[in-house]
Amino acid sequence: MTVNQPWLDPTVEAYAAAHSTPPDDLQRRLIAETAERFEARSGMQVSSDEGALLGLFTRLLGARRAIELGTFTGYSALCIARALAPGGRLLCCDVSEEWTSVARKYWAEAGVDDKIELRLGPAADTLRSLPATADLDLAFIDADKPNYALYYEELLPRMRPGGLILADNTLWSGRVADPDRDPADENGAAMAAFNDALVADARVDVVVLTIRDGLTLARKRA
Repeated sequence: MTVNQPWLDPTVEAYAAAHSTPPDDLQRRLIAETAERFEARSGMQVSSDEGALLGLFTRLLGARRAIELGTFTGYSALCIARALAPGGRLLCCDVSEEWTSVARKYWAEAGVDDKIELRLGPAADTLRSLPATADLDLAFIDADKPNYALYYEELLPRMRPGGLILADNTLWSGRVADPDRDPADENGAAMAAFNDALVADARVDVVVLTIRDGLTLARKRA
């Protein structure tokens, strides 16, 4: 999910995006259709430079088993699926048939639909239905913010040692660091609590990247 950041100069942000691997024609069309059809919610789509980063992490891990919570119109899933190792699979979790119908169309055109399984319904239920084996290489969380902690606790036992959990929007436009944050900001409070819990978790190595709205990496220790 892309949110405007108050701490990054727009010129610097644009420069960084322009000097990252650019989206191809198919990805640009997906961005455009998302903006046209879901204008009010189009900010939920990850930016092209963040998508490039997701693909890079997937390749660096040699990931074969990946999961995404919060798919929207499928841009981040497309980036991950394209980067999977041969025989790799991506499980996508979302609640909207309308949004993911767009995703399915572009996945098929990109030739990665056979690598992706989409499950519609509450992500917590999908996670609890998965085997308890620790065999996931990569997980991307970009869903409802108050449930991040729940998703993380369901995912971590299922990650292999060295597996990577990526959580989006963990800076929440900088409001996580604001001591005067609006107490009614449920999402900001959830992100702040999530960040505090991860940095204190001895099971993982953690770093918060300031790309876009904050991307937290949590690598499962052996």
